Amino acid sequence: MATASPSKILSFPAKAKQFLREVKAELKRVTWPTKKEVVGTTIVVLIMVFFFTVYLYIWDVIFAWIIESIRRAAGG
Repeated sequence: MATASPSKILSFPAKAKQFLREVKAELKRVTWPTKKEVVGTTIVVLIMVFFFTVYLYIWDVIFAWIIESIRRAAGG
């Protein structure tokens, strides 16, 4: 198992501060969505989730009916 050298341990706080400064600068460059965009995309996601829920439920019922028909035809 390798151990960290004292110089690496002592340089950690300075590297952490530099990293956090860079993160802060990068976050200032981000283009954040507006409330209207967030609401719009959330509505689209909810509609799609509802649509696929219904779609998969229908296919589940169809396949369950097919499997049950085969089972009954096989005498099971």
